[in-house]
Amino acid sequence: MVLYTTSFPNSCLSALHAVSWALIFPCYWLVDRLVASFIPTTYEKRQRADDPCCLQLFCTVLFMPVYLALLVAALPFAFLGFIFWSPLQSVRRPYSYSRLEDRSPAGGAALLSEWKGTGVGKSFCFATANVCLLPDSLARLNNVFNTQARAKEIGQRIRNGAARPQIKIYIDSPTNTSISAASFSSLVSPQGSDGARAVPGSIKRTASVEYKGDGGRHPSDEAANGPASGDPADGSLEDSCIVRIGGEEGGRPPEPDDPATGSQVRNGAGGAPKGQTPNHNQRDGDSGSLGSPSASRESLVKARAGQDGSGEPGVNSKLLYKTSVVKKAAARRRRHPDEAFDHEVSAFFPANLDFLCLQEVFDKRAAAKLKEQLHGYFEYILYDVGVYGCHGCCNFKCLNSGLFFASRYPVMDVAYHCYPNGCSFDALASKGALFLKVQVGSTPQDQRIVGYIACTHLHAPPEDSAIRCEQLDLLQDWLADFRKSTSSSSTANPEELVVFDIICGDLNFDNCSSDDKLEQQHSLFTRYKDPCRLGPGEEKPWAIGTLLDTNGLYDEDVCTPDNLQKVLESEEGRREYLAFPTSKSPGAGQKGRKDLLKGNGRRIDYMLHAEEGLCPDWKAEVEEFSFITQLSGLTDHLPVAMRLMVSAGEEEA
Repeated sequence: MVLYTTSFPNSCLSALHAVSWALIFPCYWLVDRLVASFIPTTYEKRQRADDPCCLQLFCTVLFMPVYLALLVAALPFAFLGFIFWSPLQSVRRPYSYSRLEDRSPAGGAALLSEWKGTGVGKSFCFATANVCLLPDSLARLNNVFNTQARAKEIGQRIRNGAARPQIKIYIDSPTNTSISAASFSSLVSPQGSDGARAVPGSIKRTASVEYKGDGGRHPSDEAANGPASGDPADGSLEDSCIVRIGGEEGGRPPEPDDPATGSQVRNGAGGAPKGQTPNHNQRDGDSGSLGSPSASRESLVKARAGQDGSGEPGVNSKLLYKTSVVKKAAARRRRHPDEAFDHEVSAFFPANLDFLCLQEVFDKRAAAKLKEQLHGYFEYILYDVGVYGCHGCCNFKCLNSGLFFASRYPVMDVAYHCYPNGCSFDALASKGALFLKVQVGSTPQDQRIVGYIACTHLHAPPEDSAIRCEQLDLLQDWLADFRKSTSSSSTANPEELVVFDIICGDLNFDNCSSDDKLEQQHSLFTRYKDPCRLGPGEEKPWAIGTLLDTNGLYDEDVCTPDNLQKVLESEEGRREYLAFPTSKSPGAGQKGRKDLLKGNGRRIDYMLHAEEGLCPDWKAEVEEFSFITQLSGLTDHLPVAMRLMVSAGEEEA
C-alpha cells in the first residue's frame, strides 16, 4: 500500500490549499484569541488575584477594539479563502505520513532484523494519551491553555521519557526472592560498560535515573542525534548499567557526601509557589523533563558520569543515591497476588516505547510541533488524520479527527474511517478510527511478523451511550475489514505471522459508572481483553481513573510529574484530584459524589489487546501496565502504557 506523504495528490492542489488557508488563518486566529480572552484558566485567575493593579484586565480592554477592527478587516479575505478551501477537501487525503529515516542501531530497518520469531520472545510497548491540543479557546474549556507551547513541551517529555534505555537494579533481600520483569520506566547510565558489569541474582525492582552523559549530553540529544561513539545500544544487557543494592545493613549504599546534591534530590522541582508556574512554561528545571538539573526525591536517582570527590573515577562515583530513594522508587512497581503482571503509577513514559497513539491533536500547528519533537525518537509518524468539510459525512467538519500515531517500526498499511453518527458539538470534529498494520520482524523463512493497532476517539457527551455503542460496533466491523483487506496470508501458505492486535484510545466511558452500563457490556470486551477490568462494572483494585479534575490542574500538589505520582498513590489524593462519575440526583455535586464512591476515578482511556485471532501457537501476554504522570499540567488526562510479551506457545511449555 502506498502511504500518503502529502495531503493532496499533486503540488498544484497543495499550493492552492496553502493560499486559501493563508487567507482564512488571520480571521481564525483573531476569533480564537478573542474568545480565549473571555475564558480564563484557574492559573490565570490566580495571577489576576495577585495583580493589585489589574494590568492584565487593562491590557485586555485596551486591545479588544484593535482585535475587533482587525477581525472585521480579515472577514472578506477569509470568505474568499473559504470559497477555494471548501471544495478542495473532497480530494484531500485522510492523513499525512512522515518518515525521518534513521540509520542508527535504533532505526526501523535495524529493529526488523533484531527479531526472527525465535528464542524467548519479544516485548512491545504501547502508550496512548489524550493531549487536549485544541484551538486555545476550546482548550480553555478543559482548563489548559497555550496550545502551541504545550505541544512542544508534550513532544519533548514523551521523547525524553521514551528515549531512555533501561537500568537494571538488583535488590538483595532475605525476605523477598520473587522475580519481576525489568522496568520500562527506567534509564541506563550513559557510561556504557565502563562501570557496568553483570551481577548475578534476580531482578526484583527497578528505579528511574536522571543522568547527564559525557560532556553534558542529555537524553534528548541522543534521541535526536543518535548515541555518541562508544555509547551502549539500547536494550543490551551486557552494556546496561547494573546496580546491586544490598538488603542487609552491611550492604547498604553509602550516603552522598555533598549536601547540595542531597538537597537537590529532596527538593526536586515541586518547590514553586502554588499555582504560580504551569508546567509548559517551566524550563530545564522541570522534573518532567529528563534534561532537568533537578531530580525527584522518590522517582529519580541522581547519576553523574564524572569523577568522585577525590578526582578519581570509579563505579561508586558514577551513581550517587540515597538508599531510601531507591527503595521507595522500587516499591512503586507492585504486583497483586492474583495478577500475572506488574503495574504502577509512573512519573515517566516507558523506556523503549515502540508505539504511541494520541487523541485530540486537533490544531494543525500544534501537530507540526509535536511531530518535530517526536521525530527525534519515532521514525514513522501519521498526523492530520481526518476529513474536513462535508466529505464523506453528513455534517460539516471544522476539525480533523485529532488522532496521531508514532512508531519505531515500519508502517505497512493504513486506513481511516469517520464515525457517521456524531451529534451536538462532537459533530464538528471528524472523530473516527485509525487502523494500522506494522511490521515488527521477519522469520528465517522470510515470513513477515506483523501486528495490528487501532486508535480511536469516541463520542463525548455522557448522555449518548447508544451513539458510543454504535461506534464500537463500527469499530469492530472496520477492523475486521481492514485485517481481511490487508492480509496476504492463507492457511495453506502463511506469508505473515500476526503477533498482536491492539485497540486503544479515549472511549469516553468508564467501567464503574452506572450511567455507562450499556458500553460496559459491549461485545468488544469479549473479543479484546482489558488488563484493568474484572468484568462489567468491576475494576481491578489497582486500576485508577485517567480523567483528572480540571479544577486542580495547577495545584502545587500535582503540578509536577513526581508530585502527581505521589498524590495518585493514595486513596485520599485520588479522590481529590481525579474526576469521578457525576450523579443525576439533585444536590449531589462532584465533591459529594466522591464521598459516596469506592472506586478510583473515571478510567476512560483504554488499552485493549486480543488473545484470539493471532497466529497459532503464538500468544501475547501483558508484562507491565502503567498510568503515567509525566504530562502533568499539560493535559487533563493520564496517559496509559502497556508492555506486551509475544512468544511462541511451545517455547513457554
